[in-house]
Amino acid sequence: GWKVSMKSGSLSYILPSNRLPVQLMSQVRVYTSNGQKKDLGSEDTNGSARGETLHKVETGRQDTNNAGQKQSSPKQPIQVKVKPVLKKREYGPKYTQNNFITGVRAINEFCLKSSDLDQLRKIKRRSPHDDTETFTVYLRSDVEAKSLEVWGSPEALARERKRRKEAEIKYRENLFRNQRLLWEYKEFFGNTKPRSSTAAMFFKGPGKVVMVAICINGLNFFFKLLAWVYTGSASMFSEAIHSLADTCNQALLALGISQSARTPDPSHPYGFTNMRYIASLISGVGIFMMGAGLSWYHGIMGLLHPHPVESLLWAYCILAGSLVSEGATLLVAINEIRRSARAKGLSFYQYVVQSRDPSTNVVLLEDAAAVLSVAVAATCMGLTSLTGNPYYDSVGSLGVGTLLGTVSAFLIYTNTEALLGRSIEPEQLQRLTELLESDPVVRAIHDVKATDMGMSKVRFKAEVDFDGRVVTRSYLEKQDIEQLLQEIQQVKTLEELEAFMLKHGENIVDTLGAEVDRLEKDLKQRNPDVRHVDLEIL
Repeated sequence: GWKVSMKSGSLSYILPSNRLPVQLMSQVRVYTSNGQKKDLGSEDTNGSARGETLHKVETGRQDTNNAGQKQSSPKQPIQVKVKPVLKKREYGPKYTQNNFITGVRAINEFCLKSSDLDQLRKIKRRSPHDDTETFTVYLRSDVEAKSLEVWGSPEALARERKRRKEAEIKYRENLFRNQRLLWEYKEFFGNTKPRSSTAAMFFKGPGKVVMVAICINGLNFFFKLLAWVYTGSASMFSEAIHSLADTCNQALLALGISQSARTPDPSHPYGFTNMRYIASLISGVGIFMMGAGLSWYHGIMGLLHPHPVESLLWAYCILAGSLVSEGATLLVAINEIRRSARAKGLSFYQYVVQSRDPSTNVVLLEDAAAVLSVAVAATCMGLTSLTGNPYYDSVGSLGVGTLLGTVSAFLIYTNTEALLGRSIEPEQLQRLTELLESDPVVRAIHDVKATDMGMSKVRFKAEVDFDGRVVTRSYLEKQDIEQLLQEIQQVKTLEELEAFMLKHGENIVDTLGAEVDRLEKDLKQRNPDVRHVDLEIL
């Protein structure tokens, strides 16, 4: 029923009519399945009005000889090209109808009971956790509809949420009060619970080194203080202050070790391992302020106001005992660091400089400084007793203060570097990169970051360009190809094509997620130091 002549290139189609010959100069137009039309070929600049019908033609005058030719021209059918296009869906700025949420979120955020969830559709999805393969989720739209059914209106649901929030705040306040009462109860009746894992940390490894250092330095402080009171030596006063500073700092290290063993919580998802570095940093500052500062002050005051020194016999005896005890603690720390460095494949120097174990490092450096300071104090006190000049004793106090200041500066620097989140060694980073690039599903990786989170825990992040063909082939290898071919042959309409693509497209995306999980698991298994892996799809 189309009576229109069309021109495409140099071909002209003549209308089947008994009228005078007419030549059409219109365009070939393509109509899509959603009602849109497109012009093909050269655009007609004169046909700008949209109200023109498809019949509009441009008539040219022909010679009378063309009339006979027109009658003999064959009648050509009109060709209309139809291009099927899937209509685009508008989701709006916020679309949550296809979101999945866990049962815990459904109960907490929508104020439902577990019995309410039994009536909803349960969907098995790939689990994000390493210990489980799949877990159950619910459609957010179903949960929202169920919450409105239970509570009646959004306003009632909002009131219930507010009430539960207030109850949670009150519960936390009561929990803190109950914990204090429980602590007082244990103090009164005695704690019969078995030794906790936190207490067991102080009987091995760095905890054992710290506890031995606390006991020895506490005894050394007591005896050095008695010697200073008896002799009035500035060097002995510096030694007493040094032992007191060591005792306080190592008690702070013990607190850091116990706090680092706490389990992660929602406020600290990566745990509390950095508490050891924080305690070591504060310890370094304490050594500088308390140890070096007081030693310098007492040495300067001895130079400005010298006074004779009494008998140094007891001082020599106490210094000798201190040298033995500090040396024993130093050997314990050295053996622990050697064992840990050997397990990590590092040298003794690398392990100390990189501050792999800050607690043991502090004990090592403090005891090394203590042994050297005992030698300095004994030398200066001996010169004073031989010459009778008290200035040597004051110079010894300044020397001990300088030694403590150097140790504190090193501790502050190494622990600050660790807390800032430094990168891992280039060799280790190269191994991780090569492991990813050697996998067939990976085309390239970019923006690689590997951060040392402290205590040999590494966080790895990279932008990964995945090979879509390999991912799709991995999905197809798990499918029945003959059945898949039958499904393809049954596709006849746009709706069937859309349903087919949506089904297998979602499955391919799940396959990509499974590949990401596999790569993360491989990285953790082959590199035990890697605890957190973030692979972002590029």
